Amino acid sequence: MRYFFLFLAILGSGITYAQENLQDVQVIDSLYREDQLYVGLTFNLLGNKPDGVNQNGFSGSLQGGFIRDMPINNKRTKAIGIGLGLAVDTFNHNLFIGEELDNVTTIYEVIPSSINEDKNRFTYYTLEMPIEYRWRTSTPTKYSFWRIHGGVRLGYIYRFKSTFEQTDNIVVQTDIPELNKLQYGLTLSFGYGAFNFQGYYGLNTLFNEDALVEGESLNLQVLRLGIQFFFL
Repeated sequence: MRYFFLFLAILGSGITYAQENLQDVQVIDSLYREDQLYVGLTFNLLGNKPDGVNQNGFSGSLQGGFIRDMPINNKRTKAIGIGLGLAVDTFNHNLFIGEELDNVTTIYEVIPSSINEDKNRFTYYTLEMPIEYRWRTSTPTKYSFWRIHGGVRLGYIYRFKSTFEQTDNIVVQTDIPELNKLQYGLTLSFGYGAFNFQGYYGLNTLFNEDALVEGESLNLQVLRLGIQFFFL
């Protein structure tokens, strides 16, 4: 019995030593990928506004999605990313969007300062496809690193809603023939660790040449500036 208990003590100490050694071993994935999930928050601006058209209040955007990271060098510090995501954009402004009595012709008018409205904004939802060239200083065991991502983002607006509200009067427009549902623009994000700056500049206009305000084309272009978080 004395030898039996001695054997158990030696066996137990060996198992404990092995477990401690296993805890010190790091599993290194030499085929790692980076930044495949993203969430973005931005402040939105409208460019090329016609005379009299102004933004008021807060205009913002929320984006999220998945990007497949495909490294193109042995160190995996350079990659191509192609993904799919969703975005919701809201703009507060003084542009009234309505329609004529024929329910076909859209009206675009600047709201006079003498009119007090409770709400005037449009919101749209976009299915987006980001395409990026990616550079970073990551390694298989380094989780905070510098990154620069640049590329293009293609988008399809699948839902649009313009809302004007004042006392006893609500005007809602969801079918805008002049809306450019296909959107595309340049993107850039850079930073270190969790917090990263991001920007998006729309290359085409939000509405086509048939959208007029007092005879002037409504050549609105979208600019997003904000932060972006990456995961995995």
